[in-house]
Amino acid sequence: MTSNTKTHAVPYFSQYQTPSLVAGIATGERTAADDPRWATSGADSREEYAWWAGRLCGVACLRMALGHWHIDPPQAIPLARDLVTAEAYTVDGDTVGGLFHEPFARYVTARWNIAARPEPNLTGEAVRQAIGGGALVILSVHTSIRTLDPAPPQRGGHLVLAHAADERTVTIHNPSGWPGVSQKNHRIEWGTLARFSADRGIILGPHPN
Repeated sequence: MTSNTKTHAVPYFSQYQTPSLVAGIATGERTAADDPRWATSGADSREEYAWWAGRLCGVACLRMALGHWHIDPPQAIPLARDLVTAEAYTVDGDTVGGLFHEPFARYVTARWNIAARPEPNLTGEAVRQAIGGGALVILSVHTSIRTLDPAPPQRGGHLVLAHAADERTVTIHNPSGWPGVSQKNHRIEWGTLARFSADRGIILGPHPN
């Protein structure tokens, strides 16, 4: 890898309206329906919020990217509904499919005028080059990246936003990271990331000024 380093200042949004509750929700000590700030998600009911909250990692990543480019991000649930219309999510009863990278990227480009492209073979060097060129990168990783599990059960299935990179590390905002530990600006060595990464993702931007 080259020695070029780039860092972007990016606002943080959790996929839960109260980020401090993430650990309790993830471990089953409480549910998303207990979130006292559920209404700020734009949901019509506490139940709708609870149904969506665990599925909003991609929505949170997009909201962070929009905020970075000084675009006022929509509330989480209305944005999720838009992504259903765009076929980036599919809903069948209680089952949600996605987030599907290609329709998501098309939606982002059409709706927000932000260049977006899915990358099915995403290398660390490609991530660094993208960030160095002013982009942000949504990475598909396993949720246990928040604790740096030494033996994750699989790779992929959860989305985080990479906003800084150098020859040793990548720095992410994790929509369901542990409060004060792995939510904001979680710096991870490339070799460690490889345990969790599905080596695919979506490159966002840069946004034209």
